[in-house]
Amino acid sequence: MIFVDETIYRENVLDHYHNPRNFGKLSGANAKAKDDNPLCGDEIELRMKVSRKGIIDDVKFSGHGCAICLASSSMLTEKIKGKRLDAALLICKTDVFSMIGVELSPVRVKCALLGLKVLKMAGYFYKGRKVRPCGLDSEL
Repeated sequence: MIFVDETIYRENVLDHYHNPRNFGKLSGANAKAKDDNPLCGDEIELRMKVSRKGIIDDVKFSGHGCAICLASSSMLTEKIKGKRLDAALLICKTDVFSMIGVELSPVRVKCALLGLKVLKMAGYFYKGRKVRPCGLDSEL
C-alpha cells in the first residue's frame, strides 16, 4: 500500500485558489463559454485562442467560486495551454480529480468539474457544434 500525504495536495489546491494561473479576460478569443453551479453560486467563464492548427495558444478563465472550483479551473488551464484542442476535449472527470488529489464530498464534485464543463462547451463552440450544458455531464 502506498501512503499519500494529502497535505501536499491541499497546499496545491490552496495555492491555485489564492494565486490562480491564467486568471482574467482574454481579448481576441475564438472559443468561449460560461456556466454556473446554481447550488453554490460558482461561476466560470473560459476563453481560448485556438490556432488554425487546433492548438490552444492561450487560455484564461474568470469568475468566482469556492476554493475547489477556482483551483481546479486554474489547474485545468495550465494543463491545456499549448495542447491540441482535440486532446483537451478528451480530459475527463477522473483527470480533474487526479489533479486535485484530495477526496471530495459529493457536494464538491460539481464545483471541481465546472471548469471542465465550461472547457468542453467552449471547445464544442469552436468546432461549431451546438451542445447543451446539461448534455455534457455524461462526457465529463
